[in-house]
Amino acid sequence: MRCLFATSLLVASLAGHVYGHALSDGTVSRRKSLGFGPVHPHEVYKSSPYQIQTNGFLPMGSHVEPFKVARAFLDDLLKDQLSSGNQYRIRKDSYTDKNTGVTHVYVRQVVNGLEVVDGDININIKDGMVLSYGNSFYTGATDIEQVAGPHDRHPHREYCQQLATEFEGRLAQVQQYAGAQMPMGSGQEHLDLVEPLAHIHSSNCLFTELPYEMPIKSQDDLDPRNALLQFMIAATPKSEVAQDILGNYDAHLGKISVSETNHFADPDSHVTFSLDNIPDTVNPVKAHLAHIQVPSKTGDSTELNLIWKFEVEMQDNWYEASVSAAAPHRIVSVVDWASDSPMPVHGQDSAHPLPSPSKLATYNVFGWGINDPSEGKRSIQKENLDSLASPIGWHSLPFVNDPAMQSVRFSKPTEFFRNTTSTWGNNVFAHENWEGQNGWVQNYRPDAGDSKAFDFKYKPKETNRSDALDEAKKYINATVTQLFYTSNMVHDLYYRYGFDEVSGNFQQYNFGRGGKENDAVIANAQDGSGYNNANFMTPPDGQNGRCRMYLWNTANPYRDGDLEAGIVIHELSHGLSTRLTGGPANSGCLGWGESGGMGEGWGDFLATVIRASGNYSDYAMGSWAANREQGIRNFIYSLNDTLNPSTYKTLDKPGYWGVHAIGEVWAEILWVALYELVEKYGWSETLFPPAPSEDGTIPEGDFYRKAEVDAFGKKKPLIPKHGNTLMVQLVFNGMKLQPCRPSFFDARDAIIQADQVLTGGENFCALWKGFAKRGLGPDARVEGRTPWGGGVRTNDYDVPRVCRD
Repeated sequence: MRCLFATSLLVASLAGHVYGHALSDGTVSRRKSLGFGPVHPHEVYKSSPYQIQTNGFLPMGSHVEPFKVARAFLDDLLKDQLSSGNQYRIRKDSYTDKNTGVTHVYVRQVVNGLEVVDGDININIKDGMVLSYGNSFYTGATDIEQVAGPHDRHPHREYCQQLATEFEGRLAQVQQYAGAQMPMGSGQEHLDLVEPLAHIHSSNCLFTELPYEMPIKSQDDLDPRNALLQFMIAATPKSEVAQDILGNYDAHLGKISVSETNHFADPDSHVTFSLDNIPDTVNPVKAHLAHIQVPSKTGDSTELNLIWKFEVEMQDNWYEASVSAAAPHRIVSVVDWASDSPMPVHGQDSAHPLPSPSKLATYNVFGWGINDPSEGKRSIQKENLDSLASPIGWHSLPFVNDPAMQSVRFSKPTEFFRNTTSTWGNNVFAHENWEGQNGWVQNYRPDAGDSKAFDFKYKPKETNRSDALDEAKKYINATVTQLFYTSNMVHDLYYRYGFDEVSGNFQQYNFGRGGKENDAVIANAQDGSGYNNANFMTPPDGQNGRCRMYLWNTANPYRDGDLEAGIVIHELSHGLSTRLTGGPANSGCLGWGESGGMGEGWGDFLATVIRASGNYSDYAMGSWAANREQGIRNFIYSLNDTLNPSTYKTLDKPGYWGVHAIGEVWAEILWVALYELVEKYGWSETLFPPAPSEDGTIPEGDFYRKAEVDAFGKKKPLIPKHGNTLMVQLVFNGMKLQPCRPSFFDARDAIIQADQVLTGGENFCALWKGFAKRGLGPDARVEGRTPWGGGVRTNDYDVPRVCRD
């Protein structure tokens, strides 16, 4: 074990990777990030109504209210489990998708009055029929003596022992592959391949497996401070902070203040505590008692353990962590909400009529579709006034929702909406963050004045290396303008494909259309906390998402990640996939393994589709910023399996441990599936649907098929008529259908079911053909899945029998 730790530290210190933070000497290392959790052998995702009917639950009729259907289905599904100590609650972030008519119901298990944080059921319902569901509810004993006693297992040490064993196996694989052609082609292939796994090992196990136990006064001590300090020793990237906690434990314990947060108007809420004065955090930590499932020693079932669930916001991380309540307070699961990169208003608040922007802004930027400065020149672009997605434009928001107007929150301003002339609006707050700090409201942002003409110079020149940073800062006005423009375009585009208020999008004000508000994207340009990276933090709906973009010191003059649209789109897409998967109030569904990898893959896929055109081309990710033709992934995205040989089984190879490597395989699979639809339906040169008419209807134009009505006279959902627009819609809809913690199989099946809902399944075989081309056919499988994404996979290149003709 000691040898493995030494290897971890050696390999993790290697320089030259283009997706980490810069150190003081200009080299690059990865941001520390914890991410692991239990594997649930019993969880299922049923994506066919026939599977559901086989279990005996029949459709209830289109006249039955969806939540009544959900409760009837739950009572039937759980009839052998429900008891006075084992219940469920339907979460308030459940919603009906107005585009598809599907109601997405999210359910959390409650045992003896405490939630089971990984006990989730998601049910998808339309016209009285349960279309699909995912289920990870705990199925064992629920007697209070059996789930909260001193016998609680602490599987984190077992996770680390398992990871060490797998690390040894991967090292052996690297030796086996030595001398073969490696994907990165760097000349140090074996180091490049083992580095991601070494980083995972050292981040997740190095500090937490030191030979000590915290000085707990009682085995029954449920004080959250002890568990939280144990977590901070593992979470902090600063060894001096960890050692200070160990050396001055009693002093740190005494400084922590604990206050209870009461939910007067929400009797279903758990009792939440706020803990302040925590080392290496930037805001008070939220905590509540809950249960979590841990694997049994045999691995074929789970046991229920009592834990503290924490929300810990740090400078570079925002964690959702489950730590055992009983000493020695081991980490059971942890998700980092920070992910790296590399219309007339229906239902609006009639008390506040929407103003029309007095003057549309203009921006001198690289226009939509130009990925980076190597592809074209800047031009003057107009503010995109989409009456559906941004009905008050990009430079307006209510006074009471404006973080800069705190003084009027409890007064009555003469105007409801505030118009701005800077990069500050209802969807995005964009600014510099040269200091790399947590504060942002007072940071600098360009102000175009009454003209709202954001036209700023951008012409950096080569300088001495010591002056390169100052040279980049000279053009901050152009940089922030570009970040604001791209982020708003992404907001509006994603809105039109269904990422709206009820599904958890990012807006300060939601126009009375549902969902939680006060969560616009905080967008940091030229963030000073690192180089050669980008990341996005996605807390649950109602809390601001945070996008941090960095300079890249890979060329002279420095290259600005804010100017490479693909990187910005990738990061913003983390907010999309996290909020759509498992519901907008659950940000813990894409934390590790295949789920975490797909969180990266959707970002790469959408960024690539957005820049693509009808004239086919292969594409790299991060090529311009990294100053590397191949980009920052192992392979470019290509239909040519010589240029990109990725298949499902590629995940077994050395170098495919990190979520980015897993994600690029998923993105490649989606890229291949996309072109099965493009071959069938052709290509649309714009992904933006037509602007809404004055009466709120959306014209079909050349974008949608002719609208149809069903047998009941109800208008069917609009169906994009081209292959690329249809695939984007199916990907969005699939995210809403899939379960929390999805596998590749779950996400694949959800996309195929999304087509069934939208088109009646007319692309069933085309989609299966695309997935099967990269080994994800119906008989693909994985054995021995681990929390770290390990396992042995088998490809299947065939399609279902019905498609073989």
